[in-house]
Amino acid sequence: MKKRVELLSPAGSFDSMQAAINAGADAIYFGVEQLNMRTVSSKTFTMQDIKDVAERCKAHKVKAYITLNTVMYDHDRQLLQTILKEVKEHHIDAVIASDFAVIEQCITMKIPVHVSTQANVSNIEAVKFYARFSDVIVLARELTLTQTENICKEIKRKDIRGVSGEPVKIEIFGHGALCMAISGKCYLSLHTQNASANRGACQQNCRHAYEVTDKETGEALLIDNEYIMSPKDLCTIDFVDEVVNSGINVLKMEGRSKGADYVYEITKCYREALDAVEEGTYTKEKIEDWMKRLSTVYNRGFWDGYYLGRKLGEWTPNPGSAATERKVYIGKGTKYYPKIGIGEFLVETGTLKIGDTLMVSGAHIGMMKETMQTLVVNGLEAGEAKRGDKITFPVPAKVTHNDKLYKIVSAANE
Repeated sequence: MKKRVELLSPAGSFDSMQAAINAGADAIYFGVEQLNMRTVSSKTFTMQDIKDVAERCKAHKVKAYITLNTVMYDHDRQLLQTILKEVKEHHIDAVIASDFAVIEQCITMKIPVHVSTQANVSNIEAVKFYARFSDVIVLARELTLTQTENICKEIKRKDIRGVSGEPVKIEIFGHGALCMAISGKCYLSLHTQNASANRGACQQNCRHAYEVTDKETGEALLIDNEYIMSPKDLCTIDFVDEVVNSGINVLKMEGRSKGADYVYEITKCYREALDAVEEGTYTKEKIEDWMKRLSTVYNRGFWDGYYLGRKLGEWTPNPGSAATERKVYIGKGTKYYPKIGIGEFLVETGTLKIGDTLMVSGAHIGMMKETMQTLVVNGLEAGEAKRGDKITFPVPAKVTHNDKLYKIVSAANE
């Protein structure tokens, strides 16, 4: 019987990490300080957070992997060693890396290594090479499913085993933002703004609109309809059965720079999809429902990446998100009543009415959404809450002053 495919979800904050756990992730990945590929775009954890991350994940039987996948310079070595000491002490399950300085240090300290997609592993010989240091290898994002399946078959045929002695596992990306560069190795923002994407400081120049100027005539042409360096987001949920049948072991969700709502929804949908494939209940009707739900959170439109053998060319037609829903900030948490499971929130802007859908994002709650059938304002039932009012309603976990309250609105109405 085929082993269950591990669902790996992103955690750019405690809110997102808890959302991933609540939605059914088997594992999460996160970064700390400036040695990960989301240093600028996500709320990076600190070294002091490693202990808390490890404890929370272990309490829920969820694995935790730390990303140390940037290009490393000599002046990074001291920080690297300091981070790895924390990783070792708190038993983080593995380090995701591509730089040999990190891999070598992990080997010395007997810390498990997963080879990052930045290593651009695209063939069985590269798998054999990295298997000497690792048990999990993330393939290059540019491979087709046929190529992926062939690699998985060759691992079995040649009995390629990782450093632990177990057959090496293959991980691929299943959902989220794609980059125009080969497995994310881009130098565009380094060239224009001295901010290296390979050091976690990508400025996302590729997501902008551009003019093309004729050098002979000086005539400028605006590239119409498409952002020609900004691909649509990868989505495999409508052929995830084929993904599973290719022989992969880990399906990875992209999105450490996204909010808890995004992480919860993509994790929940893919959890249901993977379970449906395993149970033999994967249907067209379910796919339609998952696609609808995935469309409600941040996305640039969807395409199937390179997996089905199509050439790159699915460019996003608009800047920003194509999500069908938007979250509008309303207020923050103020108090929690643990005996009755009620949270209190201060409305800081806008108004709320019965029938509105609210979303709460918090380190303990993760993410919750609820349509308000009743509205308790300043301790009494009311039809509307406005700025300065305090509202109360049931919540599944502790509320803190850092928890945020949003109203969900249709993007079509904006």
